Amino acid sequence: MIEFEEVRHRYDERTVLDGVSLRLAEQRVAFIGANGSGKSTLARMINGLVHPSSGRVLVDGVDPVRNGRAVRRRVGFIFTHPDSQIVMPTAGEDVAFSLRRQGLTKVERQRRAAQVLAQHGLAGYADHPAHQLSGGQKQLLALCSMLVLEPDVLVCDEPTTLLDLRNKRHFVEVLRGLPQQVVLVTHDLDLLDGFDRVVVLDAGEVVADDEPAAAIPYYRKLIE
Repeated sequence: MIEFEEVRHRYDERTVLDGVSLRLAEQRVAFIGANGSGKSTLARMINGLVHPSSGRVLVDGVDPVRNGRAVRRRVGFIFTHPDSQIVMPTAGEDVAFSLRRQGLTKVERQRRAAQVLAQHGLAGYADHPAHQLSGGQKQLLALCSMLVLEPDVLVCDEPTTLLDLRNKRHFVEVLRGLPQQVVLVTHDLDLLDGFDRVVVLDAGEVVADDEPAAAIPYYRKLIE
């Protein structure tokens, strides 16, 4: 359960979020809204990347501001630009790097990295230079580097923005098959088929919160 309780946030004099209250229990939740609506800020509060100016966020009762390390062990985060998350020379080393604090041997880290890569479309790429992968493969690598830690929640902040249509569809299909709760920030409305819930934000407020069939038409009318 992810809870937002009267969350407000300001950047300098600009109000980004204005009293947002939500309880997210569904497995597939999307945040949509125009640029500047506050959706990415709200998503980044889930694992403590952004702190509320007032109000609070809870992940199964744990506050990311007060106990960020505990929350980040349970919440993985995928950014728009996968290059910002890739830190090691090869794909296998990058995934294994995520396990450096797990008390595993080097061989076990390599084995688990190869296993996760194979599960998500990168079988045989363990020794491939990470920064020479295609855009879609890099985003899958960033995903694998989070999933190898077995988080309970995966937050994805516009992860398909840089991908072509084929890779967008593939990435979202991978998300749909995950056992984790997924919170997706996106502008790609056509990719939300099968999601349980869509939250529409506008000027820092929740203006619609429903199943995709109702929330997406509302948003389309809003931006028109």
